[in-house]
Amino acid sequence: MTIAYIGLGNMGGPMCRNIIKGGNDVVVFDLNPAAVQACVEIGGKAGGSLAETIQGADIIMTSLPMPTDVEAVALGEGGILENAKEGAIYVDLSTNSPTMVKKIAEALEAKGVRMLDAPVSGGVAGAEKASIAIMIGGDRQAFQSCLPVFESFGKTIVHTGALGTGSVAKLVNNMLAFCNMTAAAEAMMLGAAAGIDHDTLTEVINNSSGASFAYRTMNHKVTKGDWSPNFAVNLANKDLRLALELAEQLDVPMTIAPQVKTVFHAARSQGWGGDDVTALMRVYETLMKRSVRD
Repeated sequence: MTIAYIGLGNMGGPMCRNIIKGGNDVVVFDLNPAAVQACVEIGGKAGGSLAETIQGADIIMTSLPMPTDVEAVALGEGGILENAKEGAIYVDLSTNSPTMVKKIAEALEAKGVRMLDAPVSGGVAGAEKASIAIMIGGDRQAFQSCLPVFESFGKTIVHTGALGTGSVAKLVNNMLAFCNMTAAAEAMMLGAAAGIDHDTLTEVINNSSGASFAYRTMNHKVTKGDWSPNFAVNLANKDLRLALELAEQLDVPMTIAPQVKTVFHAARSQGWGGDDVTALMRVYETLMKRSVRD
């Protein structure tokens, strides 16, 4: 079974390398030659072009930043629609819009290509350790066919239901995580402004009802002043936008997430879009003219 893997970024690169380490026959494509070479060095094969990478593959996987990027690779010139063989399975690992997922799937179905939407969660560290969660929507038979591949780079593998539900699960999860992170930032700043020792406050929170993964993550990065990207503000902003678009389509009232997106917009306007999502703390530090680390 041959796998075509397209998109070797911060998440896609380590996921693909784990697939290769699992003994799979993988042809890779990315615009970054160094990312391609890192896969070739451990047994992957470099595709000469996007079209060449896709042709003949049994499973085609993409890990790309934006829905428009996925659409271009799936439906654009030299892409999956033009080059995938009948019977192939297309797996999109990107965080995508459910609407875009269904649009692509309908186009590919006419060519006999089945699609799974399979976004992931767990960050770069999880991708490197093959411990990420993968939420997969689509045909169960196609899911079962791809399961050994999923198991080579993920730990928690969940078939979420019909096509598009993987993307819904990811957007809901990320919206919740970013709302929690923003609340954590506000809590940390409130404590700092009130004069309580930060480490003491953190000890209380981590052992009380306010404890959360979001607080621990925020505290770890903020206390170091480390804004190196594990998951960038720009990508978080995109995920929030997609979640709010989904809510608009379904007429679900959102009261917290829109306010959180405003904080992310403020971070981007200050030029911090490429920083880690925890850099939203810098918005509060700028407004308050103080650091929680003081």
